[in-house]
Amino acid sequence: MPEELLLVGPRDVRLITYEETRLHPDEIRATAILSGISHGTELNLYRGTSPFHDKQFDPNLRLFVPVSESVMYPARLGYEWVGRVTEVGSAVSGLVPGDLIHLPFGHRATHIARPTERTMIGDIVPLPSSLDLDSAVILALAGVALQAVHDAHIKVGDHVAIFGLGVIGLLAVQLARLNGALRVDAVDPLPRRRALAEAFGADRTLDPTTCDVAREIKSETAECGADVAIELSGSAAALHEAIRCVQVAGTVVAGGYYQDGAAPLRLGEEWHHNRITLVSSMGVWDCPHRDYPAWDRARIHATATHYLATGQIHSEGLISHRFPFARAAEAYALIDQHPDEVVKVVLTY
Repeated sequence: MPEELLLVGPRDVRLITYEETRLHPDEIRATAILSGISHGTELNLYRGTSPFHDKQFDPNLRLFVPVSESVMYPARLGYEWVGRVTEVGSAVSGLVPGDLIHLPFGHRATHIARPTERTMIGDIVPLPSSLDLDSAVILALAGVALQAVHDAHIKVGDHVAIFGLGVIGLLAVQLARLNGALRVDAVDPLPRRRALAEAFGADRTLDPTTCDVAREIKSETAECGADVAIELSGSAAALHEAIRCVQVAGTVVAGGYYQDGAAPLRLGEEWHHNRITLVSSMGVWDCPHRDYPAWDRARIHATATHYLATGQIHSEGLISHRFPFARAAEAYALIDQHPDEVVKVVLTY
């Protein structure tokens, strides 16, 4: 029988069998090839550090409200799933068996979907033949990076600093350049990630464990700081450094998934004294694009697909580890215990 991955408790993921159901006329069935593990959202859920561990988000009040922990488990993880269509209902058009598709669904051997129902990344459409599998599996993350760059409103000639060089940050380095950035500084403590940022076009990389990043950036710019900083690591300390590195009235886009307390974020210092604009970048949970209706999630996804398929955004070297689906628990443990060893971990089916 096919299997799906469930989180049954903190740091406890298991593969559970399920039965296939009959396809309705307006549905398709697809079989998994790859699925990516989110090193931010999923790992926070896995560790039990996410606000969803003991709260739920009330969509009407737009507030997190307390709930019993038992509501959290079991939970499905994942939103970076790539597979091929294997069966098509009689009422479906535009998709045929063999089509490669990306679905924002969980880690599972197969999925059933209704093409007439929009997902959080838009319509379910065949991916272009020029898009390789390693690029297809990072499409959702490319959308997150593109959303952050849009929220930054980068102008031609801007100096941009990117904090956090996971997959999203490395994609943001490339997108910032495409968007007109004259200079891109990239910040991360891990040498492997800094090397990838340099390969993807960063002008300079900085190790925050060996220097005062803000002082380095401000001492080498006539404007005394970056115009825009984009923080994508989810670290409150990195967010504080992003605030420190921009010039007076600069902009900081916060696109990470911040957890626990924020003691390193000292808002009485540079944020207050330099009148910094802090922008939260979020494209899901019913948050419209800031340029909606001209832009929506479907257009973000289509644009990310285009740039990856045409090679204007590169994905080489982003996938550092591949685990068979049967060893999914090992994959999560590796990311959790040795984050310095990984860039992107995917499951193969």
